Amino acid sequence: MDKTIFALSLGFAGLILATHAAEATQCAPRDEVVAGLATGFDETRHAAGLTGGTSGSAQVVEVFASKSGSWTIIVTLPDGISCLVASGEAWQQFGKDLPAKGAPA
Repeated sequence: MDKTIFALSLGFAGLILATHAAEATQCAPRDEVVAGLATGFDETRHAAGLTGGTSGSAQVVEVFASKSGSWTIIVTLPDGISCLVASGEAWQQFGKDLPAKGAPA
């Protein structure tokens, strides 16, 4: 039983390290990331905001989307490096604010 738990913990540790290594390869200077989204996916910026940041180091969060429905969220660090956070399909742009959850439509 102890050997099984030890083996599982090593497997989870390897998975975590592999995930972090994969994440590291998804970061580049912002100009390169934005150019890649434009040429590879025809995505343009649709929204942006600032995180609270620690020690005054706010980060920029941006949403890029295409007319075909693909979308990507990136975070740009104060040093100008942008990292891909999430991406997907079926992006919808709404012309008016949606009601808050639980509020009648």
